[in-house]
Amino acid sequence: MMSRLTMRHLRIVLAIAEHGNLVAAARHLNITQSAITKALQEAEAHLGIELFTRTNRGAIPTEYGEVLATHAQLIVAQLDHAAGAIHDLRDGSGGRVIVGTLLMASSDLLPRAIIALRKDRPRLMISVVEGTNDRLLPDLRVGRLDLVVGRLPEFHERAELLQEMLVLDIACIVVRPGHPVLARKKLKLADLLGFDWILPRPETTLRRHIDDAFRDENIEPPSHAVDSVSQLTNRRLVMNADYLAVWPWMVANTEAKAGNIAILPLALRSTVGPVGISTRAQAKLSPAAEMFIHSLRNVAATLETCPFLPDV
Repeated sequence: MMSRLTMRHLRIVLAIAEHGNLVAAARHLNITQSAITKALQEAEAHLGIELFTRTNRGAIPTEYGEVLATHAQLIVAQLDHAAGAIHDLRDGSGGRVIVGTLLMASSDLLPRAIIALRKDRPRLMISVVEGTNDRLLPDLRVGRLDLVVGRLPEFHERAELLQEMLVLDIACIVVRPGHPVLARKKLKLADLLGFDWILPRPETTLRRHIDDAFRDENIEPPSHAVDSVSQLTNRRLVMNADYLAVWPWMVANTEAKAGNIAILPLALRSTVGPVGISTRAQAKLSPAAEMFIHSLRNVAATLETCPFLPDV
């Protein structure tokens, strides 16, 4: 029965599942609602099952529809990758890579890798999606991303992934130049509790590691903080007020060299972790993605080493 389904059927089922109703799915696919209704009816007739329950609020996938939509996402993504790979082989200079990035990779490692690669492949298209692991890794698993670059996920998040470590990173406490805390000598974490802090959201891995750094010193983490993973917002807050923030050293080092922030001489030992590349274990990467990974490796080998790392 599956042999009767076409790519058109799969794309339509996927669009309905993603948009929640036939009208939005038809608009997304640039076809009429009657055409999408007919195609859905054909798919359900071929399979002999109901894929969606129609309600006043839209189309809700049945358990069969959820399974088919999940596999349709992988099939469509793989075919798109195949088209890109064929284009690479035929053209030799084009192709497309969709890369997810976490904060610590987006300030230096990723931009330099993009610049280096596009010197040799000027027609290469690179799409960058920024986020946290809880958003990026599900997209990687279903094929929406070719790879993710940043802090590698912890053990319980590694299922179905291949990981390659490029460098070690550590989080740093940063303030604006001229911040009152910079006048203090022999700083300890306990000396900083009276200030306002900007920290990652409580559910993030980095936040858990930051809290561990305070508890390792037998003190409770800061209780008054702005919870944010928006780098633009956090950067402005740090540069224009007396907030303390915790940034990956790769990000902090770039901003410190530009004179925008100062890094406090305190090592948060519990935040040391690997930065690298995550890919899907069962996926064959396109030639363009392979070349991008090669560029990331080359750039990582030239990155400046954090002076805090030998002390942890």
